[in-house]
Amino acid sequence: MSRSLTILLLIVLISHLFTGISVASGYRTIDNASPQDIVDGMATKGVRGAANILTGWVEIPKQIYVTGTEGGWLRGAVIGPLKGVGMTVVRTVSGAGELLTFFLAYPGFYDPWIEPRFVWMKESADKDSLF
Repeated sequence: MSRSLTILLLIVLISHLFTGISVASGYRTIDNASPQDIVDGMATKGVRGAANILTGWVEIPKQIYVTGTEGGWLRGAVIGPLKGVGMTVVRTVSGAGELLTFFLAYPGFYDPWIEPRFVWMKESADKDSLF
């Protein structure tokens, strides 16, 4: 019985090894990306950075609305502006960082520094949906 269990574990380990290799090869890096992918990544990161610098202030009314919707309008009126000011600083500084480093494939392959990518996007696991 232990011999068959050992063989089964060996098969599972080998299958995970090959699955991991095939999954890992699917990630985009500078080494496996085409020149067009690299230019697109740079442009996306630069535009995202500029947009976050220009629209960072929108975090104030957004956080008032989000906090008011989730915790009541009194909470939204008191805590929302404080969260909004904090998120304005975070979004504007991260936008400046992205704009200044648009030519670097960091973090990941030109991934955003903060989520959601833009102020008008919903703060949830669904990154592509709007409000």
